[in-house]
This record gives sequence, structure tokens and C-alpha cells, in this order.
Amino acid sequence: MLVHAAAAFDALSSADIDAATWRRVQAVNVESPLWLAQAFTPGMAQRGCGRIVFIASDTFWDPPAPTLVPYIASKVAVVGIMRSVARALGPDGIFLTAVAPGLTDTVGSRTINTDARFDAVVDRQALKRQLTPDDTAAAVAFLASDGAAALTGQTLVTDGGLVLR
Repeated sequence: MLVHAAAAFDALSSADIDAATWRRVQAVNVESPLWLAQAFTPGMAQRGCGRIVFIASDTFWDPPAPTLVPYIASKVAVVGIMRSVARALGPDGIFLTAVAPGLTDTVGSRTINTDARFDAVVDRQALKRQLTPDDTAAAVAFLASDGAAALTGQTLVTDGGLVLR
């Protein structure tokens, strides 16, 4: 089992995006899950089983701010990679999926979001409660379980019903 949950989250106006920031966000959010999957899948294929989960984001269905272009583009790419590689590795018994959380109450998200922002997001969600890391962890645990034996190439959106798709 491989879970890629690292992310670079740089907030810049589109006019302020520079090549170095763009490349760093893409390296962390797009390239690292691809390279890790390449490293892990030969052993998984040899055993005839394996699971890979990429942590994406609900932001690409409903961008919350115009300052997240590098981040949102990277998460779209992660889902595209997951879907393409899922088709390629399915015959080897390797499942690839993604979890797309919404705004989650973490130390990191608290550094760039106010209580008012969290409240505004909860107001827009179908489920009127703040999301916690346990919400994402539960989705990952499900995708690691036998209960997800028919899921590959899919994205579970764990955002309290903010984005209904």
C-alpha cells in the first residue's frame, strides 16, 4: 500500500506565479506521486496485488480562490495520472484511487484560513460540520480494504457535500 499525501500549497495571484514556484508545486504534488508509484509498482506487480491512493483535492471542481492556480492544476494532474495508471496497472492486480478532501481542520490549513473561512465553507457544505483528518483517513482505510475490491481509477470526494458531482 502506498498513500501519497504530501502537498505544496502556494497561494499567489496568477500575475505573481513564477517558474520556480510553479515547478516546486508540480514537483511535490505531481511528480513525487508518479515517481513513488513507479518505484513501488514493480514489487506490487510481482506479488499480483497492491493499492495506491493519491490525496487530491475538491478545489478543482469548485476553486475557492483565484490564488491557487499551481495547487489546483497539480491536483487535476494527480487525478489524471491516477486514472491513466489505474488502467495500465489493473491487469497486474494494482488498484489506484484518490481521495479529494475539502477544507480540513489541520495545523497547516489553520495557518492560511481564518475561523470565518472555515465557517463559510461549512455553511456551503451539505453536512454542517468541520472536516477533520479522520474523515480523509477513513476514506483511505476504506480504499485499502477488501470492501474497495472493485474500485480503481476513482476519486472519493470527502468534503461534506460541498462539491456534489
